[in-house]
Amino acid sequence: MSTPSSYTSASLYVGDLSPDVTEANLFEIFNQIGSVASIRVCRDAITRRSLGYAYVNFHTAQDAERALESLNNSGIKGRPCRIMWSQRDPSLRKSGKGNVFIKNLDKKIDHKSLFDTFAQFGTILSCKIELDEQNESKGYGYIQYATQEAADKAIDKVNAKMLNGKKVYVGAFIPRKERIAENASKKFTNIYVKNLDEKVEEESLKNLFTPFGVIKSAVIMKDEQGKSKGFGFVNFENPDEAETACKQLNDSEYEGKIIYVGRAQKKIEREAELRGKFEQMKMEHMTKYQGVNLYIKNLDDDMDDTKLRGIFDPFGTITSAKVMCDSKGAPKGFGFVCFSTPEEATKAVTEMNGKIVGSKPLYVALAQRKELRRAQLEAQFAQRAKMATRLPGPAMYNGQSGPMFYAQPPGQPGFVYPQMVPRGRFPPGPFQPMPNYVMVAGASGRGGNMKHGRGGGPIPGGPRRGMKQPGGGPQGQPAVPLPMGPAGPVPIDQAIPPNAFAQMLATLSPDEAKRLCGEKIYPIVTKSQPSLAGKITGMILESAYVEELVRLIDDNDALNEKIQEALKVLKEHAEKTGQPIDSDQTQ
Repeated sequence: MSTPSSYTSASLYVGDLSPDVTEANLFEIFNQIGSVASIRVCRDAITRRSLGYAYVNFHTAQDAERALESLNNSGIKGRPCRIMWSQRDPSLRKSGKGNVFIKNLDKKIDHKSLFDTFAQFGTILSCKIELDEQNESKGYGYIQYATQEAADKAIDKVNAKMLNGKKVYVGAFIPRKERIAENASKKFTNIYVKNLDEKVEEESLKNLFTPFGVIKSAVIMKDEQGKSKGFGFVNFENPDEAETACKQLNDSEYEGKIIYVGRAQKKIEREAELRGKFEQMKMEHMTKYQGVNLYIKNLDDDMDDTKLRGIFDPFGTITSAKVMCDSKGAPKGFGFVCFSTPEEATKAVTEMNGKIVGSKPLYVALAQRKELRRAQLEAQFAQRAKMATRLPGPAMYNGQSGPMFYAQPPGQPGFVYPQMVPRGRFPPGPFQPMPNYVMVAGASGRGGNMKHGRGGGPIPGGPRRGMKQPGGGPQGQPAVPLPMGPAGPVPIDQAIPPNAFAQMLATLSPDEAKRLCGEKIYPIVTKSQPSLAGKITGMILESAYVEELVRLIDDNDALNEKIQEALKVLKEHAEKTGQPIDSDQTQ
């Protein structure tokens, strides 16, 4: 097969790939044919899941052509791949030029045999038989020729001819949207009737429609026991009579039931119509509740719908308030409040987020769909993993609000200060709380001015505003660390009464509050996931507010749910990258 002149870029499109096929898998296969310049598996921008196709670039067009001829329709991880020349011009792909649709194919005909049959009419760019979940033929497929003339010739020569004992249909490919629109506007004679009473027989159904015209057939669908399924079909001779019957009898009462009467549709048409209605309903729902529906968690165990409504009543008109409960009726600790306007909802978030109601600080935010939250978490993890590869050494969750490493500036022995690095990488080793140090600055006239870290706040472990700093040398003298206590921190459970933990966190900066929460969460995670405790703890601290962390400390079920969610993300990432996740060791 000769290479078309318009596809001499040495770039191939490889489609119909299994979701777990990676660049490494493709390189191992295609590099045997010739020197590969680059490979890219296309992935979703948010979830990073494979889209099922890739681009393989060779150094020479000759190597690309050999790969196309020898590897097209070959199996990659149990699924035959489809290879074609990469088409850089999207207008050519979307024009439908040279596209042919074939149906009523014998199930034994595969990609290669279909290719060989139709290659005699011209250069084939793509040949595909649609497969089901078991990789078996669905009985139809597609062929794209380099020219429209070749497609017309194939249609003329093969349409209505016998292939493997079956008469096949070969015609120009029509996009699905155009087919559905065309079918919807066509005249019809076949009518679908549903919600029929089980006692209705075919003869009575025929009598119901006879006043509107000549009936060719009337049938009621039945199960294996001969019992009516509650729906059937009526076929008219005249399409105008069929349309009149639909208009007159739809939503009418027959034998005590309101029946539906409409044009009989193919399965693909019904699915497309239902999908369109569902998408429209979802968009309307999202538009209706956009910016007005609030998600509230960390609720007390005795919270109910009435109490929840009473808490948020001062901020505006509430259309609904619901505390979510389990199957036994016990509150799950979270709920939803919907306001009539976005302004009211925004005011409620501003005033109530972090406010202590009962014995717990509330978490209040705009409600998000579950798939959106999950996509955001996956995107955050993917970004952290990407940033991690750029760092020279490992970092870990070490009891601080984010992963850090410690560096020692030249010429200042003993001086240790934290530097923020991107979150998401956690080195091996036991849990290491951040050492307590006080920075002693030079005499600057303000009693020891503190420099701020990249995060915009004081370096963790430094003095808080208003705290008097001991010492202080002449201006320009390097700061020295002064230990504030023992080598390790006093355990939180011993130093702080449980009922005062939330109130104490409210007085700290977010970084310090998260550090303390991390010191409590890490040992709990270690019990169930000792080898991944660092990574999982870091992910939890990254994705949650302080108020939610407090709730996780007190609620083992909620914390276990977070752990399982983090594990799922880690496993999916490991499957995509091929890297193990059995420890906190990063690659």
